[in-house]
Amino acid sequence: MDTEGPIATVSLARPLEGLRVIEGTAFVAAPSGGMTLAQLGADVIRFDQVGGGIDYHRWPLTADGVSLYWNGLNKGKRSLAADLRDPEVTELLTGLIVTAGNFLTNFPARGWLDPERLRARSAELGYGDLVMVVVTGSHDGTTALDYTVNCAVGYPSITGYPDDPRPVNNVVPAWDLVCGQMAATGLLAADRRRLLGGGGSLVTIALADVALAAVGALGNLAEAQINGTERDRVGNAIYGAFGRDFETSDGRRVMVVAITGKQWVCLQAATGTTGDVAALAHELGVDLGDEGERYLATDRLCALFEPWFAARTLDQVAVALDEHEVCWGPYRTVPQLVAEDARASTANPLFAELDQPGVGRHLVPGSPLAFGGADAVDRGVMTAPRLGQHTEEILTAELGLTQAEVGALVDRGAVALG
Repeated sequence: MDTEGPIATVSLARPLEGLRVIEGTAFVAAPSGGMTLAQLGADVIRFDQVGGGIDYHRWPLTADGVSLYWNGLNKGKRSLAADLRDPEVTELLTGLIVTAGNFLTNFPARGWLDPERLRARSAELGYGDLVMVVVTGSHDGTTALDYTVNCAVGYPSITGYPDDPRPVNNVVPAWDLVCGQMAATGLLAADRRRLLGGGGSLVTIALADVALAAVGALGNLAEAQINGTERDRVGNAIYGAFGRDFETSDGRRVMVVAITGKQWVCLQAATGTTGDVAALAHELGVDLGDEGERYLATDRLCALFEPWFAARTLDQVAVALDEHEVCWGPYRTVPQLVAEDARASTANPLFAELDQPGVGRHLVPGSPLAFGGADAVDRGVMTAPRLGQHTEEILTAELGLTQAEVGALVDRGAVALG
């Protein structure tokens, strides 16, 4: 495997080969959308401020101060570093955007990034219709981040334990990640529309709308409006079905889920509680084959299962649950995940071990989409570029500048070479 070239790769399935996308982004949502396109074969050119933008040094960092965050979100892209306040540079970037025909950004869509200006410039230069995807905070133009969106849609107030009234934030930037995937989907949908003769498009997607759409789709808004209720905190139990965490004799914890009828029967068989569960159902006068009734009886059921888990180590629990095809998973720290789970290793075609410049050799994921089935090995596994690594290449090959013109830009600090 060659890991010394401009972008280190495994052999790729490239369904988006030939698609070029210019990206001007920060934070999580928009960069993750661009990375998704790059992993599927698109040529994604990312431009950053000389010296790095606002997320170039975001934690987590290596001991040498290199951002693992920035590297993680920019795999497979080409990098151009330029002074985004320089008029000559912004004119060059405008040309890059209109020649590519596809632009993904969450920068303010004004000034030189105004969609109407870019469209007009595209027509003036004789290029085709422009597809521009703009990620915003809220639909009304106000600022929002995953943290401010998540707290506002109600989920932190129903997360946590009943005896603790404090809201609990989710450390996974779920709305950012979903928004990024939807931004990528929106760009591809607009590109297909253009191919079918529908012309270019300005596509906007608001982070807050992504969260609100999900809250609506999952029935939470209707639950409040129709039932007039606020959902209770249930700790680690699963609302409306049976699932909860249990502690093993060696101090580990496992999450066990029984949503389907088969999962419910298998859990009872594994723990030897079939008779006890039947007796409880008779006592309560309910059918515990119904997932809703199981949820209502969660505390009583867990009291039946807890001794079984408490008498066994994690390894013993794993053997018994797997043997009976129970749906379960162990609680782990991230270091334990890397040490214990083969899914987080090169045994999984999702990963390859690559040498990321400035970071070192580590597991790098490609696209979760497996073209050809789950065992497909071509997943678009790539490292991130160095900041400005492709500046000269892009300016000369894509924009036609001479070496002397590039040199002049470098000399006055308008662009930087990685």
